[in-house]
Amino acid sequence: MAKGRRQIEALSGALDLLLEVRDARAPRLTASPMLDDFPKSLSVWTILSKSDLADPDVTEEWIDYFRERGRGVWALDLRKDVPAALKKAVSSMTPSSSAKTAYREVRLAVVGTPNVGKSMLLNRLVGRRMAIVGGIPGVTKGVAWFKGQGCLVADSPGILDPHADARAHRMLSWISSTRGQVIGAWTAHACECVDFLQRHALIACISGTWGVDVSGSPEEVVERIGRRLGRLLPGGGVDIESAARAMIDALSSGKLGRLSLERPGSHTPWSELS
Repeated sequence: MAKGRRQIEALSGALDLLLEVRDARAPRLTASPMLDDFPKSLSVWTILSKSDLADPDVTEEWIDYFRERGRGVWALDLRKDVPAALKKAVSSMTPSSSAKTAYREVRLAVVGTPNVGKSMLLNRLVGRRMAIVGGIPGVTKGVAWFKGQGCLVADSPGILDPHADARAHRMLSWISSTRGQVIGAWTAHACECVDFLQRHALIACISGTWGVDVSGSPEEVVERIGRRLGRLLPGGGVDIESAARAMIDALSSGKLGRLSLERPGSHTPWSELS
């Protein structure tokens, strides 16, 4: 955390634009916890990554939400190339006066919580063969700059940390932004997730995909999923841990269909968890 904050301080005066990457399925959950460390005057655009896995109608609500607050916003599937319009918008920005004296290109940084697509976006902006450029006066040498189309992109490992709230960590594991096995058993994660899906009328993603009964307790639902997928132990019992992991993997990868875990105006979703 301390290293990330030092690098942010070093970058702050050199940037024209910040591209913050969030997961389109949970934009509030995956918001960068360090945005407040950047100057308020710095332009920030939000990239809603993995938009192909989110409910398209809810994503449109989020786009409207950010635009109403004056934030540039793009919903992208980063497995594909970024739209030419985004590259053009970046390269056509007017650099700050300090940037003009040193470099004509716009300077930007790509930031985000783990596994939201930060590195993929950087690769899309500068191409597969990233060419590192020389240091920029006044900027710490530990910051790497890459030349893109009409821009210089900064990448600084460790610049952002995930949410400190343990409940947020658990929810992030549902969409692969943290590793579930690091913070607890798969069964607990899956049952907590099923309970959330039931309470938010999202549970049809499971019944529609696997044709299992989704009524009853989360434990019963996970057991039915395990039996449906053939995750059985010797003697015919269900391997609950294996079934739980399969359920979380299916959710995070989009095999359960497109769904969003939160909408604009709702409370922080992880606050519901115990």
